[in-house]
Amino acid sequence: MDDETRQNWELVKTPPGIEWSGRTRYAAATFLYHQGEMSADVLEVYRICSRLDAEDPLDVLRRWQIGADWMERMLAAR
Repeated sequence: MDDETRQNWELVKTPPGIEWSGRTRYAAATFLYHQGEMSADVLEVYRICSRLDAEDPLDVLRRWQIGADWMERMLAAR
């Protein structure tokens, strides 16, 4: 894994509640999407949550029952 990819994996895990965290997660998610690491549906959740710093995209994915494979990867990485 190169440095840019490693950095984006860390950024996509930015905790909710920090100012600009939603945009940070979305930017990293966009990078990872273009790397083939997530589906378009999951990226859309990150886009929706990008202006909502306090909203955890994983909670939204769980509520909407999409992105189970992505959630497993993220929970394993925590």
